[in-house]
Amino acid sequence: MKPKVLVTGAAGQLGTEVVAHLATRRAEVIGITRAEVDLTRRDLVRAAVSALGPEVVIHTAAWTAVDDCESDPERAFLVNTLSTRNLAEAARATGAHLCLVSTDYVFDGATDRPYLEWDTPNPLSVYGRSKLAAEAELDPSSTIVRTAWLFGEHGSNFVKTMLRLSQQSDVLRVVDDQHGCPTAAADLARAMTELALGRHPGVHHVTNQGAATWYELARQTMVAAGLPAERIEPISTKELDPPRPAPRPEYSVLDNFVLRQSGLDLLPDWRESLHALVPRLLSQGGTVQ
Repeated sequence: MKPKVLVTGAAGQLGTEVVAHLATRRAEVIGITRAEVDLTRRDLVRAAVSALGPEVVIHTAAWTAVDDCESDPERAFLVNTLSTRNLAEAARATGAHLCLVSTDYVFDGATDRPYLEWDTPNPLSVYGRSKLAAEAELDPSSTIVRTAWLFGEHGSNFVKTMLRLSQQSDVLRVVDDQHGCPTAAADLARAMTELALGRHPGVHHVTNQGAATWYELARQTMVAAGLPAERIEPISTKELDPPRPAPRPEYSVLDNFVLRQSGLDLLPDWRESLHALVPRLLSQGGTVQ
């Protein structure tokens, strides 16, 4: 019997990949967007989940514009936190399993080792606080997937921005003092879907293997595009002009401890996924939007 899965944010960078992967699993997929169901409306969410009757809900919808969240915390908590509360309530009422995507920004970066799933969060930004609050809305039996630095074929992301800017400027200055785990949306979608369908409870850190700085990610993007890596110059966060409104953790590398110790498949190295993606992006009309 095919599982019925509801995917929020179905038109987004991650949601698009989740819907595509579920199709390969022969699941009955119901993708919804913000235009179809306003997740911040409790009555609409309860009605939609009750009518659709999913067995699993994968919640990828979020406001991920970190700097914009900083200047509008009310909207950040409305979209990222209250919507999760509404979905969690509706899922409980129908017996559906809920899977939430969260972020490395729940940590403050004041460490020199990768974060375990049980390390104490201390978000620096409004975005990080809104996502940590969203995690708190879930029951212990739900699935939480923390990830980082998403890039992919859909939506806007750092890799696509670097490719676009490389067509406009010979030299790009990129931060080299923030450390994280670049993660391909398509790889994350596969792992997240398996965790959700398997109803794995608790927090899971899911990223591509290997850590990097934004500078290193930018250099590898140039290499994958057949461009000189020397076009990328390193700068410190303090040198950003203009400075970014939201503080970022200096070190938010996530240890995929639970995946590894549970015998679940780890995602490939981020360089492997990046080098597979960039040629596809460049082949789509030549100019990356």
